[in-house]
Amino acid sequence: MQAPPADAVFAMAQASVLDVLATLEVGMRGLSSAEAAARLAQYGPNAVRGHKANAAKVLLRQCGSPVLILLAATACVSFLLGDATNSIVIGVILVASIGLGFGNEYRAERAAEALHSLVKHRVVVLRDGRTQDVDVVDLVPGDIVQLGLGSVVPADLRLLEVDGLLCDESILTGESMPAQKATEPVTGPTALADLACCAFMGTIVQAGNCTGVAVATGGQAEFGRIALGLGERQPQTEFQLGLKRFSYLLLQVAAVLTTLIFAANLLLHRPLIEALLFSLAIAVGITPQLLPAVVSTCLAAGTRQLALRGVLVKRLVCIEDLGDMDVLVTDKTGTLTEGRISFMEAIPAAEGCDAAALTVLGLLATEADYNHGVPTGVGQNALDAALWESPAGAVPAVAGYRRIGLLPFDHHRRMTSVLVQDATGTRLLITKGAPEDVMGRCAAPTAEVLRVLDAQFDAGSRVVAVASRECPGQETVTALDEHGLVLAGFLVFLDSPKSSARDSLAQLASLGVAVKVATGDNARVAAKVCHDLGLPAGKVLAGVDIDAMDDADLGMAVRDAVVFARVSPEQKARVVRLLRTNGRAVGFLGDGVNDALALHSADVGISVDSATDVAKDAADIVLTDKDLAVLAQGIVVGRQIFANTIKYVLMGTSSNFGNMFSAAAASVALSFLPMLPGQILLNNLLYDTGQLAIPGDKVDAEQLQAPSHWNIATIRHFMLLFGPISSLFDFATFAMMIFVFTAAPGEFRTGWFIESIATQSLIIFAIRTRRVPFFRSRPSRGLVLATLGVVAAGIYLPLSPLGAILGFSPLPMPFFLALLAMTVLYLVLVETAKKRFFALPATPSRVPVVRGRAHHIHRRAARFSIPAKSVGGGGARH
Repeated sequence: MQAPPADAVFAMAQASVLDVLATLEVGMRGLSSAEAAARLAQYGPNAVRGHKANAAKVLLRQCGSPVLILLAATACVSFLLGDATNSIVIGVILVASIGLGFGNEYRAERAAEALHSLVKHRVVVLRDGRTQDVDVVDLVPGDIVQLGLGSVVPADLRLLEVDGLLCDESILTGESMPAQKATEPVTGPTALADLACCAFMGTIVQAGNCTGVAVATGGQAEFGRIALGLGERQPQTEFQLGLKRFSYLLLQVAAVLTTLIFAANLLLHRPLIEALLFSLAIAVGITPQLLPAVVSTCLAAGTRQLALRGVLVKRLVCIEDLGDMDVLVTDKTGTLTEGRISFMEAIPAAEGCDAAALTVLGLLATEADYNHGVPTGVGQNALDAALWESPAGAVPAVAGYRRIGLLPFDHHRRMTSVLVQDATGTRLLITKGAPEDVMGRCAAPTAEVLRVLDAQFDAGSRVVAVASRECPGQETVTALDEHGLVLAGFLVFLDSPKSSARDSLAQLASLGVAVKVATGDNARVAAKVCHDLGLPAGKVLAGVDIDAMDDADLGMAVRDAVVFARVSPEQKARVVRLLRTNGRAVGFLGDGVNDALALHSADVGISVDSATDVAKDAADIVLTDKDLAVLAQGIVVGRQIFANTIKYVLMGTSSNFGNMFSAAAASVALSFLPMLPGQILLNNLLYDTGQLAIPGDKVDAEQLQAPSHWNIATIRHFMLLFGPISSLFDFATFAMMIFVFTAAPGEFRTGWFIESIATQSLIIFAIRTRRVPFFRSRPSRGLVLATLGVVAAGIYLPLSPLGAILGFSPLPMPFFLALLAMTVLYLVLVETAKKRFFALPATPSRVPVVRGRAHHIHRRAARFSIPAKSVGGGGARH
């Protein structure tokens, strides 16, 4: 087959269905497997993203710092000028430092690659004359695709058959209203939004179903072009932007400090190369080189922790979104209730209709095929399954009835209707559904009927109304036939509140997550369940209330509402979207086809392993159990990652910055360099090595009580308070070395190197918690061992055979006793300052985050990903 043109979708939209199939060389039986394989080789995968770890890119990021490049170049010049020893020491330490960062970041990228490769997005296609489930990236032009409610359109399709199809195309057009689809070709020049006979890659089926033929895949599709135009790199999240702002802050400090040091050393008539090496080594010491590796390690460790807790994340950045979540919208069944629905009783409401007869009518008004024997509950909705699995459904109660027509349940009518014929030839229309909607098709109910219904709702029972009328001679059933019915009665079901849900809701509340319930059930039933579980129902919004409001009014109402009752899939998605525009980070938990739209709309879509394929496909996170406790654990892990990253950041803005500032001041005040460039780099390497244990550290409970966000002002204040404290003890060490020990340059450098390593590393135990270290907050064993190991290495190296090569000299024993006293005094002063710092009112750090169109395009594009380092145009190779 010839490659489709770049504007294939516009050309195919103007052709008839038969002409489209002829152009694509495919029949209504679909492609053969052999032809599909040939086209996959010809056009390439249906992909716009690659997720293979790229060692070269990771290494380039590690080596890409201008400071590192300049330092390496200067060391080479120094080597050529004869200072071989110092240059080699600098080179070895630089290589070790780059290798440390590369190893950790690349390992984290490999973990992300493995995670992404586990996730497969499937699509139903017609091949070899039968429907098959294939990976979405294996879709090719000419494939005939079948889609239903909540599906993401996998390629640009020319529609062949539609049934009430509406598509949410906002990701392409920005239009919030769904687009209605048909099969008739368009005529004349037409905009993308007006191609009613096409469905576009990346859009979502909001209602109905369809069959279409793929005309453009990968980068040739409209969505693919946009996604590739944005680049394959994911947009930076709030977390990553915070890291970037922090890095810029330190780079600005480093640039100013380095320039001043270099100028001062030149004014003191020190050698140019020596001054440049020293200045650049100071810049390296301040720059947070290992920050990307620490973050990547945190995320990879978080993925493993979540997997152990039964939480599968599809992308690493989902962990950040999970920790950032402060609103959870969830369905009721199986989350707040046991999810095991039982049929309790039938309550007749019509004369001459007893409970048994009412139950038979209810069984007949299901979508199960009882024309060929008594069905089971397998494959049916929960209420119908409970009815068939009850004692009333265990006997052939429907024997003698034949179903002639069926109008399935939908979320707008909220009812199912069947046309049946009994053994005498009488034909009945039976309607079963939400009481409010069914009774609206009947004569006005009596006060006694309403009292009975209200009593069941107030008891928390799920109630279905059944009504019927005779339809002599009728052959089909449509929505227009649902009128003039006689209410037969109510079927009562029970889904008990889940015993563990109360504790789970309390745990979520303690994490600062507001729980809201979106359900298709009656408002009073949902409110009763919430009350029984200790969740204040507050304001309740029904589906009819939601439809009556514009976005501005509804945006205000959803803030206070807790229960959204009798809501359709579109209404759930609208509620989620408006909560997000209020600046909230919204998660949605659902497991049904009707939840797919809301899962796509949420910042974090959450489903369960037992969910429908459409729901799991739409979710970012999949739980092994539909349990809020499991979700709460996932939120905790997400917040632990942020908390542990902040520990590394605060380390870099306290002792690390203070030590480098001290070195700058000492280089001007002393007649010699306070520390050689190689020694500064060795100090930095040892310090960074110890910090790699931070991702596994414990986090205090109070740090998990609400989502944490970057506050550069607070970090700056922290630096300006704790940096000078570190410098104060450095200056005390300088005075001790000069006036007490009358130290020569080598001894001075050795003494400050050891003091610097000790204070710079041990401060983590104070900074990692707002509590009293060790007594009220214990660090992880790994952090303790790593930190003490670094301090031990810092003391041993100057005394080892390598000491002379590194420029160190032996020190007298009294120095170590003084060092111990000074270190203890330093940690006490830091602890005192910490108490004062955290007692001050915090600057508000929360800025409402509204994730833009690019974020959602990247998120949607992640499903069209292959294990490759990069993706070209895709779907268009000649």
